[in-house]
Amino acid sequence: MSDHEQMAQETAVSDYERVGGGAAIRVVVDRFYDLVLGDERLASFFTGSDMPQLKRHQALLIAQVLGGPAAYDGRELQEAHSGLQIGRGDFALVVAYLAQALREAGVEEEIINRVGAVLASSEQDIVAVSGR
Repeated sequence: MSDHEQMAQETAVSDYERVGGGAAIRVVVDRFYDLVLGDERLASFFTGSDMPQLKRHQALLIAQVLGGPAAYDGRELQEAHSGLQIGRGDFALVVAYLAQALREAGVEEEIINRVGAVLASSEQDIVAVSGR
């Protein structure tokens, strides 16, 4: 690696840093859950959930997806969503709400697109029902 390439790599800013780090992600996660829980089509999936813990796990997961600390300590996505009968439409709504929360926080579209690509790759671990 040349000195120029090494300097460029050392000064590269992660998406996590570009969005404002952990504090900004917590704001996005709070807004995301406001949107999701405000939607009658999705709210029932969270009945009985420990919302502070769920928000913490979501914030850690998003931070990791954005290139921040790899501190996610929740269950595997497939295990966490098993038995919930989540449909493709449900999944699409959740993705749309996360994108909306990110946009409202001023996150650049290219970063939102990268997050969307990661979410798309996890769809098979979350969606159990092709309808809905």
